[in-house]
Amino acid sequence: MVNLNSKLKRKLRVRRSLKKNKDQRPRLSVFRSSKNIYAQIINDIEGKTVASASTLEKGQKKSSGADIKAAEEIGKLIADRAKEAGIDKVIFDRSGYLYHGRVKALADKARENGLQF
Repeated sequence: MVNLNSKLKRKLRVRRSLKKNKDQRPRLSVFRSSKNIYAQIINDIEGKTVASASTLEKGQKKSSGADIKAAEEIGKLIADRAKEAGIDKVIFDRSGYLYHGRVKALADKARENGLQF
């Protein structure tokens, strides 16, 4: 792990702490690009994606995918899809992004709509 940039170091540090989890709950992973935001609920035991949502889906491209409003919509959508899949508790994986802005908005809206983490 020599010469890694700070974002990658944060990402690996967050992942390492998540792997120590004793509950083996699914992981809510967030990816944020400059134009869109994506969220996935991943079952690491089976290695499968249980639910996903992004601003690129049909019907989600109402406004820019790079704003807090879009992140809140994706947070609500991922929480609803998790309920449909029978998941109510997850571990939040911010993927090295700071817990601020769009990432925080997505997490807060997912909590409001029933996901626990």
